[in-house]
Amino acid sequence: MPVRSIVGVPVFGRRVLLRVDFNVPLADGRVTDDSRLRASLPTIADLRARGARLVLVSHLGRPRGKPDPSLRLEPVAACLATLIGAPVATVPEVVGPRAERAADALGPGDLLLLENVRFEPGEETNDPDFAARLARLGDLFVNDAFGAAHRAHASTVGVAALLPTYAGSLMRREIEVLSRLVGAPDAPYVAVLGGAKVSDKLAVLDRLLDRIDALVLGGGMANTFLLASGVAIGASLAEQNRVPDAQRLIAHAAARGVDLLLPTDAMVAASIDADHVEVVSVSAVTSDRAIFDIGPDTCRRYAEAIRGARTVFWNGPMGVFERAPFVAGTRAVANAVAAADAFTVVGGGDSLAAVARLGVAATIDHLSTGGGASLEFLEGRTLPGVAAIPQEVAAG
Repeated sequence: MPVRSIVGVPVFGRRVLLRVDFNVPLADGRVTDDSRLRASLPTIADLRARGARLVLVSHLGRPRGKPDPSLRLEPVAACLATLIGAPVATVPEVVGPRAERAADALGPGDLLLLENVRFEPGEETNDPDFAARLARLGDLFVNDAFGAAHRAHASTVGVAALLPTYAGSLMRREIEVLSRLVGAPDAPYVAVLGGAKVSDKLAVLDRLLDRIDALVLGGGMANTFLLASGVAIGASLAEQNRVPDAQRLIAHAAARGVDLLLPTDAMVAASIDADHVEVVSVSAVTSDRAIFDIGPDTCRRYAEAIRGARTVFWNGPMGVFERAPFVAGTRAVANAVAAADAFTVVGGGDSLAAVARLGVAATIDHLSTGGGASLEFLEGRTLPGVAAIPQEVAAG
């Protein structure tokens, strides 16, 4: 059964404690990527239109239970105010008398953004006292922060035990889409995984190999698989201690008949800042060179595999795409995913940043804000923040 929706629930004049995921990048006191804020707008707009008094709760970064001036939420409030065209009040605390007075002062359609919830040590420990103080700020609780749903924190699980709890539209959409990938996706199903570490994605790789038809690998994790295949990779980033895991996954793919695609050529340089970049076969990477992107032949092979898919899941860039010499691989994958006649899902912060930067975000069927939560969902884990939301009661 789907989780219970806030749509249709009477909210006029009621204080809605809304958990959002505003964990966005900041630079010089400004939000540099507002994608996660934009993803929350449908739920915020719906609740405002129906006269809710909104108390927004979010974390930002990892302040580890104490205030960090660089991680305050005032810049986020300013960005949100611009996006919705309405004021967003703030308080310099998460719970306490000032927060309670600010919440009580809200009128229908007004918004209050509390301070970074992870400034409080009780957040990540799901402290009952902190959860109770947070719950005093709302009459009901709506969780729309799928990106934090894999955390059993006070603002995702604790308050859900104390207030009538519902899911926002973003939360429900994430669950719906990812359930489709876990269930019976249209074949061929191609998974494209990149990023630095195999260790971050071991469990999801194991589960995916039981469902997919092809696995496309890039980034540092592909280097570990190359090592596992007996290919010397020079000074390239890799996890030597994960080579046995990569060898096991290669055998798993072979046993399941999954086509596992690894780079055949690469963009190499002496360092990430080197002026001289060259394309070489992965079998010709010298000890003084490192792989920073997949090469043109690999780009063509990967794009061809994606073009033939009916379902595509992509998480992780193919190289150091933030650097102009090493963006081609990620661009090739982004363009192929955007053009595929398939149901396409892109997740992970770097991948979302890449499709936004490369101008193809609008052509992707679903941009998952989940990151780690998305991967854990695909692993088949129960996410605490999802489990804390009651299921929808079937009609009749």
